[in-house]
Amino acid sequence: MDLVTIQQDNEEPKMLKRIKESLLPLVIETWVTSWELMKIMIPVLIIAKILEGLGWISYLSTVLEPVMGFIGLPGSLGIVWATAIFTGPYGGVAVFAALASGFDLSIAQVTVLCSAMLIAHSLPVELVISKKAGANLIPIALLRLVGAIVYAFLLNKICSAFDFWQNPAAIFFKSTAGSQTIQQWSLEQFQNLGLIVLIIFCILVVMRFLKAVGFLRILEKLLALVLPFFGMSEHAAPVTVVGMIMGIGIGGALIIRETSTGKMSREEVFNSMALMGLCHGLVEDTLLMVAIGGKLGGILWGRILFSLVVVFLIVKLTRFMAGKRLQKQVE
Repeated sequence: MDLVTIQQDNEEPKMLKRIKESLLPLVIETWVTSWELMKIMIPVLIIAKILEGLGWISYLSTVLEPVMGFIGLPGSLGIVWATAIFTGPYGGVAVFAALASGFDLSIAQVTVLCSAMLIAHSLPVELVISKKAGANLIPIALLRLVGAIVYAFLLNKICSAFDFWQNPAAIFFKSTAGSQTIQQWSLEQFQNLGLIVLIIFCILVVMRFLKAVGFLRILEKLLALVLPFFGMSEHAAPVTVVGMIMGIGIGGALIIRETSTGKMSREEVFNSMALMGLCHGLVEDTLLMVAIGGKLGGILWGRILFSLVVVFLIVKLTRFMAGKRLQKQVE
């Protein structure tokens, strides 16, 4: 056996060791994340199945028909968005998977649904965080719900007017139309949950890659450059950027810490939480929606632009109103 062969034999175990060292944390993180989500998603799926069996899905579809029709979606998708609003985007995806066979959707419609879920989801938890950070709960709640509807409406109209993404959407989740036994339904949901776990693993891999190549840092710097034009100082902009990229949980915690130091005004806190409310989870949540068929032009770039425009208008309006009040006091 020559020296080259011996070196190759020594390198192979080292390579396998490096692969294991890289994969093990990802597998553990995937398991922990998936387990937390399964505790939400499995009850959601069971409830959705019971509601479907009782015929309540059709009833809820009728109730939600006006809102969903306004944004160009069938009423039956209302239960998907409602689930996302109260649980989170993964809960919405789970219901979407369970009811997938009943949908005949275009790529544009999937993108519109994804956009609505990205702007308004996990409201019971995230609104509490916003309130603790110092933003009034009702205005933020209305901003997110109305903002989701307005953006979804505009996106649907743009897609229709310019014939964007009108091809049929590819639904990867398995769901059989018609009557099923409990065993058949359970097997399909098990397969769908397995696919969601795979999606989570892929998202974590991509997140690590983007962090390693410095993409997240570049995105942070780009956003930090423009945020001062949207009513945020050097104290508010960095934490807002982190919240926009990583989520309201992290961003809200940083805002709470900053407000305790007195560095941020009440107006800055509201502007920051408003922007985070409309536009957060730019990487992980966006990747999830890409995985079920959403297009980046709608769920990422359009969402960022819409959020910045809305917050800019809010800043201008509040400053105008403050100026009017000051003028009246002087008079």
